Amino acid sequence: MREKIHILLADDHAVVRQGFKMILAAQPDMEIVGEAGNGREALDLAGQLQPDVIVMDVAMPELNGIEATRRIADLSPRSRVLALSMHKDSVYVREILRAGARGYLLKDSISSDLLAAVRAIARGEGYLSPGVSDAVLNDYRRHVTDPIDLLSSREREVLQMIAEGKTNKEIATVLNLSVYTVDAHRGRIMEKLNLHSVTDLVRFAVRAGLVD
Repeated sequence: MREKIHILLADDHAVVRQGFKMILAAQPDMEIVGEAGNGREALDLAGQLQPDVIVMDVAMPELNGIEATRRIADLSPRSRVLALSMHKDSVYVREILRAGARGYLLKDSISSDLLAAVRAIARGEGYLSPGVSDAVLNDYRRHVTDPIDLLSSREREVLQMIAEGKTNKEIATVLNLSVYTVDAHRGRIMEKLNLHSVTDLVRFAVRAGLVD
């Protein structure tokens, strides 16, 4: 491993990033190599910088931390993701761990937990916040299949944007697709998940941890 742990911070709140940056950058064995304000930026920077550890907020706009974590495995295989969240709910933990994260840290954790988590993950170990209980781990082991697995990566992306209230036209612009293609994605998502309205889609996306 490099002499220092190279860290990429991904959180859509600049104040949160600044706080973590101050704690981490003060450590002699750590170096912040980049900052991202959303999942797409995190992917771009992970590909460019190939950091050792990516501290990734679970809930970010447009492309959330769960989806970004899934894709980072291809872009930067050596990078290990430490998920950050305010949620103790098992669904958030389960989804991000299944996406490939090596650790899960609650945002209200003390600074020593953050440092311990980054170092553990850099060594190739896992880390779960002390506030995340055994029940969550048991829940993670118990859920082998999940409806979200039926969707492709692009369909999950479209689903998140629908749940965020974006129109087909807005989604088409962001993803550089035709409105017709977005509409086709929407139809396939509803068919695969056996849902019949946008309200149902939003409820499903919240339950799956794609949106807050």
